[in-house]
Amino acid sequence: MLLLFLSLLVLLVVLVYAFMQQAIFGKTATGERLQRIKKSANYKAGSFSNLSPTPQLTEGAGFFSVLAEFLFGKNKRASPKDILPSKKTDLLKLDPQKNVLVWFGHSSYFMQIDGKKILVDPVLSGSASPIATTKSFKGSDVYAVDELPVIDYLFISHDHYDHLDYKTIKKLKPKIKILICGLGTGAHFERWGFDDDRIIEKDWNEEIRLDPGFTVHTAPSRHFSGRNFNRNKSLWTSFVLQTPGMKIFIGGDSGYDAHFTEIGQQHGPFDLAILECGQYDKSWKYIHMMPAEVLQASRDLRAERLMPVHWGKFSLANHAWDDPIRSIIELNKEKNIPLITPMIGEEVDLENIHQIFSEWWTTIN
Repeated sequence: MLLLFLSLLVLLVVLVYAFMQQAIFGKTATGERLQRIKKSANYKAGSFSNLSPTPQLTEGAGFFSVLAEFLFGKNKRASPKDILPSKKTDLLKLDPQKNVLVWFGHSSYFMQIDGKKILVDPVLSGSASPIATTKSFKGSDVYAVDELPVIDYLFISHDHYDHLDYKTIKKLKPKIKILICGLGTGAHFERWGFDDDRIIEKDWNEEIRLDPGFTVHTAPSRHFSGRNFNRNKSLWTSFVLQTPGMKIFIGGDSGYDAHFTEIGQQHGPFDLAILECGQYDKSWKYIHMMPAEVLQASRDLRAERLMPVHWGKFSLANHAWDDPIRSIIELNKEKNIPLITPMIGEEVDLENIHQIFSEWWTTIN
């Protein structure tokens, strides 16, 4: 029996190892890329770390109790029963003079600003997991890669599957001119066949000069990274995008911390802050913001408008699918921050601060 058990264990290890060699899992940085990582002040003892101590779970929350709640205590409204409504903006026929944003659900969105076409964390495959267990909500997959134009700048905030989607990136590859990411994330793109001269890979607090009038500053966030069993081998980041006509904060994923105030002081004010507002839980409040913290972060950044993202496509937490936006709306009655809350695919006029959006989620079960 012992020999049989050991044989089965070895077989399991071999199968898992073989499975993890698939391209979808990307690659850990080696060679010159790894040498650059080792020079980072944010890389210590073989992994990246946050500016403040950041436990994965809050005090008193146990891994197995959190897992049990997620698996067996799932909120009955974690996913919408109805098909989500949407609008379809033809991204291939946009007026080049327009400054617009189109949300694809969760943290994926397209922007056309001052003539440049920009894409952030695109996940268009219908899944946010390597084995397609985290399915997108019905009606949220409005766009396919074929419906996207050539992308001048692709921003990747970090390498989690709900932000860096292998299937989407492989199809997008011929359309991407330049991609911008944190240290270590470029190794995934290297494995997927991208030339190094298309990859701009930076540490926090670095400046990237792109085309005339377009500058990017990488900035901290409070999160983590990893596509396999090894965490924090690549850097999670936020971005300050300065164009000839406006300044936008691209938040990625982040728990609340003092870095928002520091970014606001150094780079603010912002015309728009795009911040995560969903997939939160008191048990992991250090790596994802609670609703009230999203509004405070917007204030810290000195943002004129706020667009809450990281909701509306995937269920990655135990709250109701629409709780993030409902909570933000309710809490904002006191803050009165101008919000951008479009349907998936709806055209957002970035120059119209008075644009009105319907509360479309209130009609969905």
